[in-house]
Amino acid sequence: MYYLNVVLTVLDPADVPTIRRLLAEQQRLSRQEPGCVRFEVYHSESGPRKFVLHEHWETKQAWEVHRTAKAFIEIYQPHVLPKVDREPHVCQLLE
Repeated sequence: MYYLNVVLTVLDPADVPTIRRLLAEQQRLSRQEPGCVRFEVYHSESGPRKFVLHEHWETKQAWEVHRTAKAFIEIYQPHVLPKVDREPHVCQLLE
């Protein structure tokens, strides 16, 4: 299993509604991709410019394919990434 958590901070508070809408669409599309076990987007209540992406993929390869899919190349990369600071965390699940 491949686990990834990404913390996004929107640079301009005026962009928060747009980023929220785009991330919701990215979430919907990503969940349909092969190898996606879980893809969730959270909007922080304590920091309105913060979003957290919580991703579980069957394999690292499935995640790499995700980076070539519509959700990534048509939404996230061109419209979200230029408007946020991104802090990715590849993780291991403690059992």
